[in-house]
Amino acid sequence: MSDERTVGDERIVSTATNPDIDAAGFTADTKVDSILISADPHPATKPEGFSVVGKALPKTDAWSKVTGAALYADDIVLPRMLHGKLLRSTQAHARIKSVDASRAFELPGVVAVMTGADLRVKYGILPSSPDEEVLACDKVRYVGDPVAAVVADDELTAEEALELIAVEYEPLPAVMSIDAALRTDLPKLHDNPRRTNNVHKEVHLEFGDMDAGFAAAVKVFEDEFFFEGNTHAPMEQHSVVASAGADGKLTIWASTQTPHYLHRIAAQVLQMPASRIRVIAPPVGGGFGGKTEPFAHELVAAFLARKTGRPVKITLTREEVFFAHRGRHPVKMKIRTGVKSDGTITACHLQTWLDGGAYGSYGVATTYYTGALATVTYKIPAYKFDGCRVFTNKPPCGPKRGHGTTQPRFAFECHIDKIADALGLDAAEYRKRISVDANTTTVNGLRVTSCGLRECLDAAEKRSRYAEKRKMLTKGKGIGIAASAYLCGAGLAIYWNEMPHSGAIVKVDRGGGVTIYCGTSDCGQGSESMLAAIVAETLGVDVMDVSVCASDTDLTPVDLGSYSSRVTFMAGNAARQAADGVREKIAQVASEKLDVPIARIGFARRRVFDVADPAKSLSFLEAAQAAEARFGTLAAPGSYAPPRHNPDFKGSGVGPSPAYSYSVCVAEVDVDLETGEVLVERITLAHDVGRAINPDSVEGQIEGGVYMGIGEALMEESAFRGIEHKIPNLLDYKTPTSLDMPPIETIIIETNDSEGPYGAKEAGQGPLNPVIPAIANAVAHAIKGRVYATPITSDKVLRALDADGGAVLRVRRAPAHA
Repeated sequence: MSDERTVGDERIVSTATNPDIDAAGFTADTKVDSILISADPHPATKPEGFSVVGKALPKTDAWSKVTGAALYADDIVLPRMLHGKLLRSTQAHARIKSVDASRAFELPGVVAVMTGADLRVKYGILPSSPDEEVLACDKVRYVGDPVAAVVADDELTAEEALELIAVEYEPLPAVMSIDAALRTDLPKLHDNPRRTNNVHKEVHLEFGDMDAGFAAAVKVFEDEFFFEGNTHAPMEQHSVVASAGADGKLTIWASTQTPHYLHRIAAQVLQMPASRIRVIAPPVGGGFGGKTEPFAHELVAAFLARKTGRPVKITLTREEVFFAHRGRHPVKMKIRTGVKSDGTITACHLQTWLDGGAYGSYGVATTYYTGALATVTYKIPAYKFDGCRVFTNKPPCGPKRGHGTTQPRFAFECHIDKIADALGLDAAEYRKRISVDANTTTVNGLRVTSCGLRECLDAAEKRSRYAEKRKMLTKGKGIGIAASAYLCGAGLAIYWNEMPHSGAIVKVDRGGGVTIYCGTSDCGQGSESMLAAIVAETLGVDVMDVSVCASDTDLTPVDLGSYSSRVTFMAGNAARQAADGVREKIAQVASEKLDVPIARIGFARRRVFDVADPAKSLSFLEAAQAAEARFGTLAAPGSYAPPRHNPDFKGSGVGPSPAYSYSVCVAEVDVDLETGEVLVERITLAHDVGRAINPDSVEGQIEGGVYMGIGEALMEESAFRGIEHKIPNLLDYKTPTSLDMPPIETIIIETNDSEGPYGAKEAGQGPLNPVIPAIANAVAHAIKGRVYATPITSDKVLRALDADGGAVLRVRRAPAHA
């Protein structure tokens, strides 16, 4: 059970009741999981206060998941179901001369074989980059590119059939790096008459007077950084089941974060009316951005289900998940910043080069994102951004948690620390001085509403004793700080239109049960619990009285999906609007029955009551039945579209958001000066969430961001040997385990965003971004040198130590056993 109480102006939430907790929230033997700091600990946006919002409640789907009752895509079994497998290219870059599947088709148990010639339709998640084929037709572009598909009565037969398919390739030179992609003497991955190299997208933006900005600077600092690519590594592998009914309607169950976009692309590629396709997203066992676009296996299953008249399932192996990828782009970055003697930024120029892999994916947007959000954290009066994404013969990169902003945030926060050190400034105090202010507009036209950045800096610095430890730690021990911002949903849809970004319908039945219908996809972040809590708060019922029907394109209104940390803000606002519609009808009838003004009607604890005299009340059931008798079926729709605030320049659609969250991380590390090994000893992270709908869920999201940040900072990388991925498995691809996780203190800062649902902002992606540079800054403090590339491995630490000591390579003490 959780214990919640107020200490001064802080609400302390811990998972164990302990009378010895002091005013700061610490004990000698009890870990404080979450500290909420709110400027308004007793919110009064509703007359009766909050009865659900702000309470640490179990997720509504927790029981089904911990008991194994939840059905994921690979758990679905249909009568007469076939099993599919994809044949993947062994070449990184080659022309396909022929594909002979005749022997595979003759294998007993094989029902159908498919090649690229069966479906020659180009598609892509972004309308500007339709460069993918369901199966490669004329050329393969990376090792793992799907070339053919087989469906058979069982999985083993389908695998055996793949070995009988003969593909003849004409190899082409492979492009395996950013530098190689910029050359003009290598073949292009995609035909483009406007290019002589493999550049996919270039962005050049400038805001403010750059010349005057640098002229006003007392000092100008320049740095170069590199962020290695990495992948999502979700627990659940990608899976799909497709079935074509006798009525000609196609149903697709897919492990996807974006059922609406899969629905749209499936109609386009299969050339079917969208009304004849139904997409259902079962619970998703982890996504982190890796399941935000349509994949070849989903479209193959749909095509072959229609062709065979039988359901088709395709579940990728773990190795195939590495090939499907869409993970973090490797990015090379150069940053140049002019400052005054007190550290005030006068101008900043950021350059990024992205290794995009073989296809476009979200790459155009990613390129813009590497520069767009640099200005919403610190005051920058003049800003220039140059971005370049290239094609290479590797699995395509796309969005991963913190889409496009994680890499430049690593560079910028390390750069800021170096500036602070050079000017003799405390890094935390320096960040407070240059932090953006609430209710302002950045130089590139982004509207900042609520902003708890300074509060996050204050809280993280105080809890970690940052300034004190910074002075007292000896070499080998380090403490570092970093800040960040992230958006609460993209301001524009992937395909531009005037329609809502999220829709919801709330219905109350005659037994008092409440159902919300919304097209969101829950990939473990707890979106269904969040929607249930908002509806329960609005109608005054228990959160377990609310059922959530989600992720079904036939039953639910359109929601654009679970990406860009948009669900709480956008789907949450749609849910609240729908619940308000039902509430108004119930309140009108209750007002008449209780003979009180409608403005005094309150909803809480399954009662509808007079706020001035709570004893005067009706049960929710009585009030709902009376409202249905008056108005008929008790239901109401809701929708949300973010305000249009993007300025008038090309690319301005990337970056605007209805609100931005803010995060600050303090990392403490121990670096072995002999081996270079880095041990993270403690993480303190403060996050401005607007208002915590459920503090336990927010804390879980923060801890998940810390886990992922430690992995990306110290060990994760998509490494290639020649043309092949060197470690496409979870044995060799290193991610942190529970043994690698340090104590984490989360501090939830509540700023109550006026446009968020009950004041809430995002918590899914923002907390990741400051973790990586905080660790990098802590390592720099520990070794008195800096590592400029991720992951910060032992060999890089040793090289940094050697560089600091003036030596090329120092011979270190041999291990005792040697």
